[in-house]
Amino acid sequence: MVISTISIAEYCVRGSLDELPLKNLQIIPFNINHAKKTGVFANILFNENKVSPERLYPRAIIPNDSKLFAQADIEETITYFVTSDVRSNIIYQKLAKTIELNFKLILIDKPCHEIFCFLDL
Repeated sequence: MVISTISIAEYCVRGSLDELPLKNLQIIPFNINHAKKTGVFANILFNENKVSPERLYPRAIIPNDSKLFAQADIEETITYFVTSDVRSNIIYQKLAKTIELNFKLILIDKPCHEIFCFLDL
């Protein structure tokens, strides 16, 4: 399992870094290739949400979901994005109807058998 430096920053707003099980996770830094893809994703979402150009000036504030999804889309080893945030699912669905994503989103409140099914032996 991996965790983004973006998610770590979000957690540290109300929590402490030492509360995270980092020894069990691979940390993915936010890099330039992620930034480029984030711009593409944010543009799609701004258009989808009909955000006026005036609201993007002098500088657009990019939601973290766009950044996290860009990382997941670029990193070849990431095939699933697990979250408890239902708003992330709304954003994911908006992106998925415009662009083919390289990962699937899983809401953590769904039972595993609904996502992956069971094998009958």
